[in-house]
Amino acid sequence: MVKILALAGALALTACSQAEPGTALAQAPEAESPTEAAVHPVSGLEIIDVAVVRGDERILFKTELADTPEAQAKGLMFRTELADDEGMLFPSPTPQARSFWMKNTPLSLDIIFIGVDGRISNIAANTVPYSTESVMSQGLASAVFEIRAGLSEELGIVAGDRVEYTLP
Repeated sequence: MVKILALAGALALTACSQAEPGTALAQAPEAESPTEAAVHPVSGLEIIDVAVVRGDERILFKTELADTPEAQAKGLMFRTELADDEGMLFPSPTPQARSFWMKNTPLSLDIIFIGVDGRISNIAANTVPYSTESVMSQGLASAVFEIRAGLSEELGIVAGDRVEYTLP
């Protein structure tokens, strides 16, 4: 019993300890330490910056990173709000044709497919909430980026624009 308590105490101390300066954990690109990474209050997903670049203009979004199969399967299902400066990014481990639907999604979205060159290949604008009809990438996609419906048109985001982000 004493050994179990000692082990539990050691694990608790290890879990709470911070990385030494200069270690890989302390050098995370989005935060100074792993405990400082921004997390979305609803999804619990890490938030990263995604920029759509049009010439000299950079349109910045605070973006939920759906980087696990579970997070990608859920996406923005059941969500009722998405601010104009928010989005969700679905990176592909390897470039592939991507297909999305709106099942259980009450929000209309613009689904932006990002090609292997980092540029927007196509946009499925103003998707229909709850639809089970697939919207597909034109060619291989390295990632998919979702924003509020109509925002692409309002901001002048078009196929060929570059999308920049850094995965943690």
